[in-house]
Amino acid sequence: MADTKHLKIDFVSDVVCPWCAIGLKSLEQALQRLDGQVTADLHFQPFELNPDMIPGGEDVVEHLTRKYGSTPEQMLKNQEGIRQRGASVGFTFNMGKRSRIYNTFDAHRLLHWAELEGRQGALKLALMEAYFAKGEDVGSHDVLARVAGEVGLDAAKAREVLDSGRYAEEVRAQERFFQEQGIRAVPSVIVNGRYLIQGGQPPEVFEQTLRQIAAEA
Repeated sequence: MADTKHLKIDFVSDVVCPWCAIGLKSLEQALQRLDGQVTADLHFQPFELNPDMIPGGEDVVEHLTRKYGSTPEQMLKNQEGIRQRGASVGFTFNMGKRSRIYNTFDAHRLLHWAELEGRQGALKLALMEAYFAKGEDVGSHDVLARVAGEVGLDAAKAREVLDSGRYAEEVRAQERFFQEQGIRAVPSVIVNGRYLIQGGQPPEVFEQTLRQIAAEA
């Protein structure tokens, strides 16, 4: 029987990026299919879609219109496509709840701490669900600390991290590092520091690509 191959995966993404949620669920399914053949050390790396977003966020329709020039009809079509893709991998998009888009720097600081606590993956998915399924403000310290508590982290410690500004330098350094590596869009999935899989690919694409990388490892 072939040896199990171990892969290091850096998942560069933002918690308010719908294709990142789709990509994450697809990657999880691919790794389940490769169980016994591939093991993965998964790290979530920070990327801010809207680093200059004001506190309290912005109306999502106004934001997308200004940023991409999308018409309401185009937005509805895109949202339905995203909803269907999400459903196909087991992620619920409740687009009617997502009325605003928020700054996510504090969410990334909390995720950095959660990795040190061994709960980063659980918090990442829970924050995506809080935003896309419930329309919650993932820039709010109250929301972030509560969600941290819901995934088994200490909510009081989470609040302390958020209010103190801790890990800001570390997150900025990681953001700069991946930008310097040429990462301009997310999700960007970097395997073993060498191979790049970009976009919210279907599980089959992740599975095939990871199988090929493992064979070369």
